[in-house]
Amino acid sequence: MSAATTVLVLLTIGIFAFKSAGPLFIGARPLPPRVQNLVDLLPAALLAALVVVSTFSAGQSIVIDARVAGMVVAALALWRRVPFVLVIILASATTALVRQLA
Repeated sequence: MSAATTVLVLLTIGIFAFKSAGPLFIGARPLPPRVQNLVDLLPAALLAALVVVSTFSAGQSIVIDARVAGMVVAALALWRRVPFVLVIILASATTALVRQLA
C-alpha cells in the first residue's frame, strides 16, 4: 500500500469517527440554545466565505475582475427580491459583458 493510500484510509477512518462522535456522545439531548444558534448560522457564514474566496482570489492573490461586477449585480438583484434564476442570469450576463469589454 502506497503512502498516499495509507493517508487516505487513515483520514477516512478519522473523519468517520469524528462525525460519529456527536450523535454517540450527545444522543437525544438538545443542544444549549447558544450552541444551537451558532449551528443554525454556520451554513450561511460558510457559503458567504466561499463566495468571497471564489470571487476575489486567483491562486494566492487578491484579484478584482469581472466576477466582482457579477457579484455586485447579483447582490443588488437579491436586495430587490428578484427571482433566483433571474439573479443567476443577470450575474452571468454582467460577468460575460465585462469580460467582453475588457
